[in-house]
Amino acid sequence: MSARLRLEPLSVEHAADMVKVLADTSLYEYTGGEAPSLEELQRRYARQAAGHSDDGLQAWFNWIVVPRDADAPIGFVQATLEPSGPDLAATIAWVISPNQQGQGMASEAAQAMIIWLRSRGVHSFVAHVHPEHFASMGVARKQGLHPTGVIEDGEVRWES
Repeated sequence: MSARLRLEPLSVEHAADMVKVLADTSLYEYTGGEAPSLEELQRRYARQAAGHSDDGLQAWFNWIVVPRDADAPIGFVQATLEPSGPDLAATIAWVISPNQQGQGMASEAAQAMIIWLRSRGVHSFVAHVHPEHFASMGVARKQGLHPTGVIEDGEVRWES
């Protein structure tokens, strides 16, 4: 929870509303891919809602972002947890509907997620941001992440 948003744990039932949020092709400008069909999103959410990879080495946390004063979702945040030495590291990501961007929603949702993860012992965070996606760079900075010199799949690795 945050001042303006609530984070709902992901379920397959979110797919019908989220397929509309994820339909905007501008969301894929920096990440590639394309808008999922309802069936694809239902399958993806069923896998993600399991909460872990098939081999059990990763824990998955996914939340749907919903404004407190509305019922319709505006995006999602997610974290993949893996061991990093004696600690856990979270690779985080955020997606907010283009018609809700520019209002600090991604930063607020990411911050709420990080607060929740920190309360569970996670202190190391990583995000991958396209080098021309300035809005996502701003979100990463607001979470205390900084760019590294590492490029993975065309994206800059940011770390805290």
